[in-house]
Amino acid sequence: MLFSSITFIYYFLPITIFLYFVTPKKYRNIILLISSLIFYFYGERSPLLIIACILNYFFGLLIDKSKDNRKLFLSLGIIFNICLIGYYKYTNFFIENFSKVLNIDSKYLSIILPLGISFFTFQNISYLIDVYRKEVKAQKNILQYATYITFFPQLIAGPIVRYKDVNEQLANRTESFDNFAQGVKRFIIGLSKKVIIANTIGEFCAILGQAQEKTVLLYILQAIGYTLQIYFDFSGYSDMAIGMGLFFGFKFKENFNYPLIANSITDFWRRWHISLSSFFRDYVYIPLGGNRKGILRQILNILIVWSLTGFWHGANWNFILWGLYFFVFLIIEKLFLKKYLKNGIISHAYTLIVVICSFVIFNIEKLSEIGIFFKNMLGFGNLEFINFETIYYLKNYIIIILLAIICSTPLIKNIVEKLSIHKRFKNIFSFIEVSGYICLLLICTSSLISNSFNPFIYFRF
Repeated sequence: MLFSSITFIYYFLPITIFLYFVTPKKYRNIILLISSLIFYFYGERSPLLIIACILNYFFGLLIDKSKDNRKLFLSLGIIFNICLIGYYKYTNFFIENFSKVLNIDSKYLSIILPLGISFFTFQNISYLIDVYRKEVKAQKNILQYATYITFFPQLIAGPIVRYKDVNEQLANRTESFDNFAQGVKRFIIGLSKKVIIANTIGEFCAILGQAQEKTVLLYILQAIGYTLQIYFDFSGYSDMAIGMGLFFGFKFKENFNYPLIANSITDFWRRWHISLSSFFRDYVYIPLGGNRKGILRQILNILIVWSLTGFWHGANWNFILWGLYFFVFLIIEKLFLKKYLKNGIISHAYTLIVVICSFVIFNIEKLSEIGIFFKNMLGFGNLEFINFETIYYLKNYIIIILLAIICSTPLIKNIVEKLSIHKRFKNIFSFIEVSGYICLLLICTSSLISNSFNPFIYFRF
């Protein structure tokens, strides 16, 4: 069940909210748990989520209670979770590649990738490590732990919520009208990002990919489109998740902070998918030694982190290449460019070019096709720079592209914040703001009813 679907927005979510608020406080986690399981099993038939939840709950108790075998139980818990994601997500990848290396015929296993496995596995791992580090106590109530793992707003596509950030909220949280109102706004903003911008630019990229007469500009536009689509697609889902968390009294950390205005690749990854990059920093990079053991060891640690980051995104070589691509630029920045990358046009331009090229690698699965794409985009493919067909497509989508570019900056947010606190415009602005959100919701609803193009990129991860 997609957040950006009529079924979710107008049936599942209102019913869940109604049942939640008419239920006494001490039973509300049960409502969330039941709703989350219904949400998950609406599109998933595997009991894996429940099995993983129960086993990690007991691993947490064993780690917490044991005096002499804490590390053993932690190791067993991490091995279990890695084997889980390894089997379901990467088995056929290894079969395929070993078959090619050994020149043998092997059959793929019939494995269906469970929804959200990359996200709930990382949440389970972070919980076990935090219990081992004594940053939190193990959760004794299995229903509360199950609510944390299965909570539907962040179950399928994150953000990766750490137990230590919400453990107090699981037991004692305050729902309020102000939080609910802020949640509604955030949800509509996320829905608009997804439906109005990401879906439309996704259509634009698909049309460019099917164009009869390719040009250099067409490939450049397609690369820019890939970047804008995935940003608004994923950040839109994060916004919706954070907004729905506020409905029920939960405050999740931000997952995106305008990454396309970054002035370096280092800065970009402080702003993009923050919950993932902080996970690898805190649970992989720092335990490996971080930057405390000399520059060569630091480079090795960064290589490991970015190989894992790429591989986490998918069982394909293009994702590994994508991770290594960022590793190279992060090392170049650390060793040579750091002092030159400051807030300025050149720094922003450099960062945007590197990021846009990275999402070409991210979107194209076949490595040979990636090379062809870059060859044509850079003008080495004996193509015209522009033609009538490219101009025609650009004219049709230029408004949405410009809107996406503006919305990828904090410009609109800053204007809204200034108007909302200005005494002269405060009352008028409140009316305009409410009207604006209603209009956005109606536009999104109309688009979802009339348009069947509604993919979600991160579902495959």
